[in-house]
Amino acid sequence: MLDRHPFFQLFAARLRELAREPGVLFWIFGFPLMLAIGLGFAFRGEQAVIVDVAVLDGPRAAECAAALPADLGFRASVLDAEHAARALRLGKVALVVVPGDAAEASPEFRFDPARPESRLARALVHDALERAAGRVDRVTPRAAPVTEPGSRYIDFLIPGLLGMNIMSGGMWGIGYAIVDMRSKKLLKRLAATPMKRVHFLAAFLATRLVLVLVEMVLLLLFGWLVYDLEPRGSLAGIAGLCVLGACAFASLGLLTATRTAKTEVVGGLINLVMLPMFVVSGVFFSSDRFPEFVQPIVRALPLTALNDALRAAVLEGASLSEQGPRLLVLAAWGVVSFVLALRLFRWS
Repeated sequence: MLDRHPFFQLFAARLRELAREPGVLFWIFGFPLMLAIGLGFAFRGEQAVIVDVAVLDGPRAAECAAALPADLGFRASVLDAEHAARALRLGKVALVVVPGDAAEASPEFRFDPARPESRLARALVHDALERAAGRVDRVTPRAAPVTEPGSRYIDFLIPGLLGMNIMSGGMWGIGYAIVDMRSKKLLKRLAATPMKRVHFLAAFLATRLVLVLVEMVLLLLFGWLVYDLEPRGSLAGIAGLCVLGACAFASLGLLTATRTAKTEVVGGLINLVMLPMFVVSGVFFSSDRFPEFVQPIVRALPLTALNDALRAAVLEGASLSEQGPRLLVLAAWGVVSFVLALRLFRWS
């Protein structure tokens, strides 16, 4: 009977084990929702942009600060040289303005060009000071802010959070769990049962697939109810992407756990695999920001392929047939990792 098959018994046992751990369930389901709430609130569309500026103390400091009023979105503070430099260094201000000694003297702008907010502050402060000096605009553009679903930061973020959670669950939920069982000598006991190695590894994979589908439903439902984010692609296609991504990262998790006997070691291996992808694979900002010469490497990473595919499906309505290269990247990582894990796996 199927219910006595080793695979189904292991699968059911793994689900019961997870259900008895409320802390694990929180990190799987609760943490991504809390992260979405926090970041969605921090980058909500109706929040006004405040430009923090330090004006270096001097004869014309008050006049310069008065040209940067709060009703135009500025928060100008008159500081001495030491405190202004410190505020810029710590990121408390985006720009330091050094007024000229005479009325006709040009001001000096001190800022970090690597910070986007500093470049924005420089342009806005320059415009405000020019207006205060009597400039007359020949062209007055009309502002048309776009805040509809699909163009906001939270719309970009939710697919990235889903991809990040799929990766984290596959690596920690499988790789770390198997090594923990090995360190407690549980794998040796399982090896004595009438069970094949493939049954054991496949049961872990199947458990992840069930959890991933629940994660997908919760995050997309949350985005729809709270932020009015309605997926443009089919739910079946999005679910297929999540399943393929879960298989890829679960296989990677298995691969990290094939030979390791200590949880401290596998924790380091998992972080070694995950941290670079957290940074470059477009979870919180676009991976296109990285230089062109590293883009082939970035595009070959499984999290980049998963995040790009999820955003294309959720925000643009792309079907699976339109995302062949990304699907091939995920499938290649999953198949190669699982085959290697199956060949290298040891019970002790």
